Amino acid sequence: MIANFIEGLQEFHFLQNALVTSVVIGAVSGMIGCFIILRGMSLMGDAISHAVLPGVALSYILGINFFIGALVFGFLASFIIEFIKGNSVIKGDTAIGITFSSFLALGVILIGVANSSTDLFHILFGNVLAVQDIDKYITIGMAVFVAVMIVLFFKELLITSFDPLMAQAMGMNVVAYHYLLMFLLTLVSVTAMQSVGTILIVAMLVTPAATAFLYAKSLKTMVLLSSIIGAFSSFLGLFIGYSFNIAVGSSIVITSAVLFLISFFISPKQNFIRK
Repeated sequence: MIANFIEGLQEFHFLQNALVTSVVIGAVSGMIGCFIILRGMSLMGDAISHAVLPGVALSYILGINFFIGALVFGFLASFIIEFIKGNSVIKGDTAIGITFSSFLALGVILIGVANSSTDLFHILFGNVLAVQDIDKYITIGMAVFVAVMIVLFFKELLITSFDPLMAQAMGMNVVAYHYLLMFLLTLVSVTAMQSVGTILIVAMLVTPAATAFLYAKSLKTMVLLSSIIGAFSSFLGLFIGYSFNIAVGSSIVITSAVLFLISFFISPKQNFIRK
C-alpha cells in the first residue's frame, strides 16, 4: 500500500500537486487556528468558510478565478458580522448565525443558477486531487504570506488574544488586529476549500490547534505544534484517501480528529489516564 502511494507520487503529477497543496494547507490552517480557538472564535471560522460559497459560485458564473469571489465574500461576511455586533444589542453568536446562514443560502441559489453541480460540489466537499499547478502556487503564496504576517505581528496577536483590555491600555489598536486576523482567516479558508471543502474547513482550523493546546505550554510552541499536526494529518489523510479510494477531504478531517482523540487520553495536561 505504501509502495503504491510512493509509486503514484513518482508517476502522477496530480498526486504530487495534491500532496504539496494539502500539506501546506494543513500547516497554515494549524497556525491560524491557534489564535481562533484562543479567542473563542471557532464559530467565526465556520461562518467565514460557509460565507465564501456565493463568491465561489459567482466567480464560476462570471468565468473568473474562484479565489477572487471567495475572498470578496469572506471579507464582506466578516465586516457585516462586526458591524452588527458593534452597532446593535445583538450578540456576536447571533450575528454570526444570521450572516453565515444567509450567505450559505445565497450560495445555494447561485449554485442553481450556475447549473454546474460537479465543480461546485468539489468546492463544498473538497477535491485536492484535482488541484492544478496555478492553484498550488497560489496556495503556497497565500500560506507564505499568512505565515509571515503571523511572525511579524505575533506579539500583538498574542496580547490582543489573551487580554484585549490590557492591549488597549498599552495603546494597541485592538480592532485593527482583529480585522487582520479575520483577513488571514479568510485567506486560509479560501485556500482550504481545495482540500476539505467549505463544509469541513472549520475542522482543519480547530482540531489541530486543539490537539496542540493539549501539549503546549506557550503560544509559540502551540503554533509550531499545531502546524506540524495539521501538515501530518493532511499527509496521512491523503495517503488513506488515495489508497482506499475514499474522499480525501473527509479522510484528512477524520485523521485529525483521531489524533485529537488519542491526545485527549494521553496528554499530560489532561492527565486522563491517571484520573
